[in-house]
Amino acid sequence: MKTLVLVVNRLAWFIPTLLGLLAIVFFISHVIPADPAAFVAGENASPATIAEIRARLGLDQPLHIQFWRYIQSIFSGEMGRSIYTGRPVAEDLLSRLPATLELALAAVVVASIIGVPLGVLSALRRNSMLDHGLRVVTIAGLAIASFWFAILLQLFFSMRLGITPLHGRIEGWGPEQITGFYTIDALILRDTEVLFDALRHMILPVATLALPATATIVRFTRAGVLNALQSNYVLYETAMGYPRRLVVWKYVLRNALIGTVTQIGLIFGILLAGAVVVEAVFDWPGLGMFAVNSILNSDYNAVMGFTLIAGAMFIVVNLLVDILHGMIDPRETR
Repeated sequence: MKTLVLVVNRLAWFIPTLLGLLAIVFFISHVIPADPAAFVAGENASPATIAEIRARLGLDQPLHIQFWRYIQSIFSGEMGRSIYTGRPVAEDLLSRLPATLELALAAVVVASIIGVPLGVLSALRRNSMLDHGLRVVTIAGLAIASFWFAILLQLFFSMRLGITPLHGRIEGWGPEQITGFYTIDALILRDTEVLFDALRHMILPVATLALPATATIVRFTRAGVLNALQSNYVLYETAMGYPRRLVVWKYVLRNALIGTVTQIGLIFGILLAGAVVVEAVFDWPGLGMFAVNSILNSDYNAVMGFTLIAGAMFIVVNLLVDILHGMIDPRETR
C-alpha cells in the first residue's frame, strides 16, 4: 500500500515537473541569438525568404504563444519536425534511444561491478594504504573532465596502440534491428563477429562514462559500510562470535547498500541525460549526439524533444529507485 501511495505521489508531480523543465529550456533556447529560419533558407537567402520561413515555422509569434502551441502539440502526441533531419522529432529520438540506453546501462553495470567491492574493501581496511589510494583515485575520477579523459583514451588506445576503434558504434552496418541494442541483437542472431565488434566500439565510451560513476559508487559504498559497521546490531553479532565474513555479507551490506542503490539509480538517470559530451567525442549515434547537432543548428523542436525525453527518463528512473529503495528497506518507504 505504501508503495502504491509513493507511486501515485511521484506521478502526480510528473507532468508539472516536465512542464517546468520545458518552459525553462524553451525560453533559454529562444533567447540565444540564432535564427533557425536562416539555417533552413540557406546562406544566400534573401531577407524576404527568411521572413517567410520564419512566419511558416511560427517563429514570428511572441514567445508565450509559441510555447503554448508547443505544449498543445505535445499533448496531441506531436513533437514537431526536426529542421536538421527533416523527420518527425519523435522518430529521430526513438531511433537513437537504444544507442544511448545501451551505453548508459553498460557504464552503470561496469561501475557497479567495480565500485561496490572496492567500496567494501576500502571501508573494511579503513585508513590503510588501500583506503587512501582509493580515496585519491575516486577524487580524481570525479574531478577529471569527461571530454578530456575521452580524448586521452582515444589518443592512447586507438591512435597509439590501435587496439580499440576511434569512434562510431560499429564497423559497417549493424545487425538486424530487433531491440536496437547491438550487443543483444547480435546475441539473439548468434552473430559473434558483430557482437565482438560492437563490444570493441563500446570499450572507450563506457570507460569514460564509468569513471566518475565508479568513483561515486565507491565513496557511497564506503560511507554506508562504515556507518553499518558502527551500528549496534553489527556490534552484537560480532560479540556473539559470528564470523566477520558472515556479518559483513549478511548483515552489513543489506543496510550499507541502501544509499548506494539510490546513487546507482541517480547515476543511470544522469548518464541517460548527460552523455552529450561523450557521444559527441566518440561520434556515438545516440540522443547526446542528436542533441549536440540540434543545438548547433538551433533546431528548437529537436532540443525540446530531447529535453522532454531526458526529463521523463530521469523522473521514471528516480521513481524506480524509490520503489527499489522501499523493497530493500521498507522503513524508508514514505
